Amino acid sequence: MRVSYLPSSVRSTLSSFDSCFTAPSFENFVALVLGWILCSGRHTISRALREAKLFGLIDKHHSAAYRFFSRARWDSDRVGRVLFTLLLPFLPKNIEVAVDDTLCHRSGPQVFGTGMHHDGSRSNYRGGKRKAAIDYGHNWVLLTVWVPYPWNPTRGLAVALILRLYRSKKLCEPASEFRKKTELAAEMIRTLISWLPEGQGYRLHVTGDSAYGSRTVIRDLPEHATFVGAMVMNAALYDVKLKPYKGRGRRPTTGKRLPTPRALARRKNLAWQRTTVRMYGRDVELLLYSFVAVWHRVRPGKAMRIVITRDPLGRYEDRAYFCTDSAWQADAIPAKYSNRWPIEVTIGQAKQILGLEEPRNGWWRRPHGSRRPYRQAGPESNGQRGRMAVEHTVPFAFLAYGLVFVWYLNHGKPARDTARARKSRPWDRQKTNPSYADMVTALRREFWVWRISRYPSLRGVSKKLAGLLGMWLPAA
Repeated sequence: MRVSYLPSSVRSTLSSFDSCFTAPSFENFVALVLGWILCSGRHTISRALREAKLFGLIDKHHSAAYRFFSRARWDSDRVGRVLFTLLLPFLPKNIEVAVDDTLCHRSGPQVFGTGMHHDGSRSNYRGGKRKAAIDYGHNWVLLTVWVPYPWNPTRGLAVALILRLYRSKKLCEPASEFRKKTELAAEMIRTLISWLPEGQGYRLHVTGDSAYGSRTVIRDLPEHATFVGAMVMNAALYDVKLKPYKGRGRRPTTGKRLPTPRALARRKNLAWQRTTVRMYGRDVELLLYSFVAVWHRVRPGKAMRIVITRDPLGRYEDRAYFCTDSAWQADAIPAKYSNRWPIEVTIGQAKQILGLEEPRNGWWRRPHGSRRPYRQAGPESNGQRGRMAVEHTVPFAFLAYGLVFVWYLNHGKPARDTARARKSRPWDRQKTNPSYADMVTALRREFWVWRISRYPSLRGVSKKLAGLLGMWLPAA
């Protein structure tokens, strides 16, 4: 299989990744990533290979597909950088970045890096208290870039560029391999900053929840990067002005101790400011109290803007947010924090549409006539194949997610696809933009039309078949 045999719109996108692989691995990459996108059922490596063979994209033994994940020496960060280069023309000068982690459910003791982790999708609020849930699988820390739609700049899609597998300390052998989630997030942010073109005025606006609003993530941010996050309500805050030096002992490093955000919110005479903030796609009326202080534990000696929010109707508890740039307006901080929601949408779509959790990545095979010990992992007899397969598969699935969006930004037809979606779903009257599922359907339609047009005997009916693809592909 050669890339030149692909549809021209797909060929121009995939050719950019040629430098990330060797020649044999690049052929496997093209076949598997397209097979992954075209697969409409369970997304496993074998099913992606089957779809690739159905379209004539690969003619190799099935072991080549598995070796691509378990043995091929390709770097997911290098692939992510190429994807970022393709997205850069569609990004504004103020690039919005979000960092978070997600649980990919796995089962079986013969899968590398699995453990019990917090499951955010199952955690909820019942009876006014937060109910946390844990489950077994892989915990991935990912960094996404929000890309606005050219046809509707107020909306967009978050594309994952860099991912890291988090393992608990007891699973790391040797122990020196253990790294906190915040350390992984800080490394990914530094990597993305190194990718930015110099001298073109790009700035980063990083958002993260309270788990990532820590000193580890924030202390190394350059001047052209700003962090907006949630603050714990018992944060120890200090005045920006240092205490006066009385000539004895060590000079003071902090100012006067200020009340915590929770104590401030309980004051009856607090000067709340009623305003309307655009959050999560709608206008929300909030009470805001803003001030400048130093959060010494997170950012020693540096002033930051802090905002406490309250729901006027009392439906939600008081919350606090912070921004490392103290010059920001108060209402812009909670609005910017709400822009991290697209990362949750991306994770959900990657799991539901592209089967992020469905590959198994197991390595163990019992010898003939023997049994695997109960609830114990078998030996990984082939070195680090199990580890490489795990560390390649999830970034590969997110890469397929981003490739669909890159292709649609360059070759998609939003008005046509929105009209087709509304025709098939007439009850969805408020639909004005194509969803990610519509983008995947458009790319699959492009491939089916290309495949039908390759057979001269079907040219007479190709137009009729192409018209029926709009009904067949969403139902597949």
